[in-house]
Amino acid sequence: MATLSCQPSDLVPLLGSSATANSTAIAEFLCSRFTTIATTFSSTTYAVDNTYLLFSAYLVFAMQLGFAMLCAGSVRAKNTMNIMLTNVLDAAAGGLSYYLFGFAFAFGAPSNSFIGRHFFGLSNFPNPSTDYSFFLYQWAFAIAAAGITSGSIAERTQFVAYLIYSSILTGFVYPIVSHWFWSSDGWASPTRPSNLLFNSGAIDFAGSGVVHMVGGIAGLWGALIEGPRIGRFDRSGRSVALRGHSASLVVLGSFLLWFGWYGFNPGSFLTISKSYNDGRPYYGQWSAIGRTGVTTTLAGCTAALTTLFTKRLLVGHWNVIDVCNGLLGGFAAITSGCAVVEPWAAVICGFVASWVLISFNKLAEKVNYDDPLEAAQLHGGCGAWGLIFTGLFARKEYVAEVYQAGRPYGLFMGGGGRLLAAQLIEILAIIGWVSVTMGGLFYALKKVKLLRISREDEMAGMDLTRHGGFAYVYNDEDDPSGKPSRFMMRRIEPANETPPQEHSPSGMAAV
Repeated sequence: MATLSCQPSDLVPLLGSSATANSTAIAEFLCSRFTTIATTFSSTTYAVDNTYLLFSAYLVFAMQLGFAMLCAGSVRAKNTMNIMLTNVLDAAAGGLSYYLFGFAFAFGAPSNSFIGRHFFGLSNFPNPSTDYSFFLYQWAFAIAAAGITSGSIAERTQFVAYLIYSSILTGFVYPIVSHWFWSSDGWASPTRPSNLLFNSGAIDFAGSGVVHMVGGIAGLWGALIEGPRIGRFDRSGRSVALRGHSASLVVLGSFLLWFGWYGFNPGSFLTISKSYNDGRPYYGQWSAIGRTGVTTTLAGCTAALTTLFTKRLLVGHWNVIDVCNGLLGGFAAITSGCAVVEPWAAVICGFVASWVLISFNKLAEKVNYDDPLEAAQLHGGCGAWGLIFTGLFARKEYVAEVYQAGRPYGLFMGGGGRLLAAQLIEILAIIGWVSVTMGGLFYALKKVKLLRISREDEMAGMDLTRHGGFAYVYNDEDDPSGKPSRFMMRRIEPANETPPQEHSPSGMAAV
């Protein structure tokens, strides 16, 4: 947007030579009024952009409810309360750790290329470049990564392990990755002023790598180190399905996540009132935001339908759980390039994402890997594909709009291989960093016997052994009508040969 300014010296010649005595005063008066109007416009722009960002943050936070319902439906009924509690604590523990350390490590500029070093505990907030709405939005992203990991290690993990890993993931591991690829100081960020990686930087617009791969790879190591659930594979190594107890909750969670993704991807623009000044007054950042919503939708829909028909051919029936996972896999994949690709390319993204998910699930069965929510395969595998997809299909014009003109773009769009190379570097960097940190953490927790619950507790269910009772109660414990003693029959003695003088029901139990 052009800068609005007014100088009295520019207006004096326009007021005429006959009014020389009053020209300066009139010019100063007009400029003061113009400055007031310009300030009002500027404040309004800030208000609109922050309102948009806050609304997007609320949508992303609503995804926590989606994760909770998806996780609850995907586990057995005896572990429902446990998995829902862990989702609540991902948000709570993640909120404090991200406030104290995480946000500073991620966006504490000026800093070095590895880690931020300002804004601990939100000190010096707000400032000209960062406001509270930005913190809230980024916190919602951080706890989403933690929620992904909780699904991989569900039904067999000690509660204290959840608290430890969630705090470290949101307060340290995830913020470092977001600093690398999203902060203007990060070594691989596309918004870095100079010394760009391959003269491009890695384009991970909304976090196929930063959020989904981080959560997926962390969950992969947690599930590998813990081992599969009891009964997941028989003695010969064959897969045994341990089905979740509620397809209804899975569908509900999937729709809530779909809804929240419209804050996740389009919201990552951070602002909406920006014109691209390309001669089209109707076209600006608001149009790019709409396009991003379209690409997100098409990728998810295509992945869902591809999974539906593919699984029908493979297993012989229509499975709503598989379709929901395919839908989310398409969303995870398009998240990287949603702002810089054409809608038709998003269809390709979703189609391939479905096959990536199905292939990784087959591989998981072969190697006896157990992930109750397919989180590592879905978020890790489809997230990695999303980064590669961006390096292949990013369009030149959109890269210039979102980042800067002259940057490398997709290989298949004629932009060469530099962007693709940067995307591959991001994949390797995330795998290496998360493997060292979270893999090391889960291994240490196992060594000190804080990772997995006992065999007896796992068989009985964590709701009963760790949380005081099951999530579902079918009768009121305080209602005496439901107590077993009322249904116990007393012994009925043999009848006397001589009929009693008076009928008495004493020999019968009350019903």
